[in-house]
Amino acid sequence: MTDSFATVRTRAGALRGQRQGEGAAFLGIPYAAPPVGPLRWKAPQPVQPWSGTRDALAFGPDFPQASSRELRAPRQDEDCLYLNVWTPTLDANARLPVLFWIHGGGFVSGSGSDLRSDGARLASEGAVVVALNYRSGLFGFLAHPALSRESEAGVSGNYGLLDQLAALAWVRENIGAFGGDASRVTVFGVSAGSASISLLLASPRARGAFDRAILHSPGAARPLADLQQAEAAGAALGELAALRALPASEVLARTSLMNPKVRALTAPRVLRPIRDGWLLPEDERPVFQQGRLHAMPMIVGSNTDEGTVLTQSWPTDTLAAYREQLDRNFAGAQAEAAALWPAGRDAEARPAVAAMFADTQFNYGTRLLAQSMAKLEPRTFKYLFTRRRPGEQNGPHHGGEVAHAFGNVAVTGASDGVDEALSQVMRKAWVAFAAAGDPNTSGVPQWDPYRPADDNHLTLGDRVEAGGPWRKAQLDFLDNFFTR
Repeated sequence: MTDSFATVRTRAGALRGQRQGEGAAFLGIPYAAPPVGPLRWKAPQPVQPWSGTRDALAFGPDFPQASSRELRAPRQDEDCLYLNVWTPTLDANARLPVLFWIHGGGFVSGSGSDLRSDGARLASEGAVVVALNYRSGLFGFLAHPALSRESEAGVSGNYGLLDQLAALAWVRENIGAFGGDASRVTVFGVSAGSASISLLLASPRARGAFDRAILHSPGAARPLADLQQAEAAGAALGELAALRALPASEVLARTSLMNPKVRALTAPRVLRPIRDGWLLPEDERPVFQQGRLHAMPMIVGSNTDEGTVLTQSWPTDTLAAYREQLDRNFAGAQAEAAALWPAGRDAEARPAVAAMFADTQFNYGTRLLAQSMAKLEPRTFKYLFTRRRPGEQNGPHHGGEVAHAFGNVAVTGASDGVDEALSQVMRKAWVAFAAAGDPNTSGVPQWDPYRPADDNHLTLGDRVEAGGPWRKAQLDFLDNFFTR
């Protein structure tokens, strides 16, 4: 009888995972020490080695969050620095490309155990897939004057980004045991995960942490709060000693004090990565525009309807509310913004704000990243995901392509043969890109590199075909507005 378990040895000790066909899944692997007690709001520390063989058969806990998505983690806990590995082979000499997934969630929610991003099917295309948990919300991004005084670098916040770098370092050191090639690590992520990649591309301290990047709907290139702004917001929550003494549930309960329901579209936010002067010395925009980002092969793209779902709870059903958004976000340029995101009656207010949200939060950063990287690296590719599921009246919404990229369309709602065929194209393209820096391979329609002058992309929809400029007038306006 074939053993249903598989064993590998990492630098910290042996792990026992669950066989899956010719490969295996190793779940809940610690990549850093638990960030609890005195390690709350500290940079991740090395994991302590163990003796014997440690079970890696179940997902680790998610960080504390108020999430409505059904996840597979056993619980929520500050002890959350775990990652998962899916490999299609138990040959430690296979040297397969590595795909390292960073989940989204607005820097306040999300999980490496999300069923949409289960790595088994993607791995079967010929890659080792890794997905991590990292600290978010107040656990991952609280800045406080007292925390900065404790730090050797004199800064605080950005702990979630440091978690990601620690997990990437773990991959470099250990992924060979799972059949992965430590010299071919492609980071990919969605939303906040993709925004994290964008920030790491601009961080001098992240140079060499990964080799290629795939960014799904990156929340990139918006102004960042600086350390002083974030420290002031953190100090308003109370003294550090008192905050450290709080149980995790009470820390979580204070999230809304720093995370407003209606976000500013063109101004900084404090409960997310900040410009701390150390990990992130400056905003992304000047780094990208001046060609100082880490040059590497890159895929970047977005969906045709990034804003409808994410603004559905906003009170924007009237022209008065719409005009308030114009005044709040485009002071001095309201008339021009109104012409680009028009609304002439109450019924048009909500769709206009949703489009405004999509362009400022996702579409602008997508294009700027493509433009900037293409000047440094010819292997830069852009996509636009347009596939609406059966029965959908709008969309595809933010994150709608994630299940397709992983091959898990059946678990996320209605789908048909078109979705499965599109998913197969995306899986093949993503793994080919991870292997050689180019998504073009058998079974993938011709995908031309990005040309800034043409703003070309590959449409991923009912048909997979070449496409041209997307939201040009709106994104040109934003480029000028942010440059003022």
